[in-house]
Amino acid sequence: MNLIPWKNKQRQPDSEPSSLATFRDDMDRLFETFIREPFGSIDWSFGSGRGWMPPVDVAETEHEVTVRAEVPGVSPEDLDVTVSGQQLILSGEKKETAQKEGEDFYHTETRYGSFRRSIPLPEAVDPQKVQAEYANGVLTIHLEKTPATAPKRITVQVKP
Repeated sequence: MNLIPWKNKQRQPDSEPSSLATFRDDMDRLFETFIREPFGSIDWSFGSGRGWMPPVDVAETEHEVTVRAEVPGVSPEDLDVTVSGQQLILSGEKKETAQKEGEDFYHTETRYGSFRRSIPLPEAVDPQKVQAEYANGVLTIHLEKTPATAPKRITVQVKP
């Protein structure tokens, strides 16, 4: 979904994009991301194109909620995991590596910078029983549900 038809987006190859064209591209990207993933992560970094948000998977079993976040290139020391109420807050920073002298990049998609992601949890969890593991660029967080929130099957009695 584009705000402006594609044919009107043509630019001269040697011209510098205007701030209005950059804003239009950012808005198109925002709408396209929202259409693809309505409740997923949206990159709100307008203009700079430098921000990033790690993708997450949230799974639930009878006894725990598991959250997996892809954070390649982020050191475990630069990650912060917090549980506040029914929210899991992930924050951290992917630091830029030193560029080699004399290199001109033709194209680069690597993003660096800080991120903060708040993930609503489907059930109440015990903040004292949270474990976080980091392996191969993936952060896995196990959140044990409180006993009161564990599902209980109710037997339906038949009266004569």
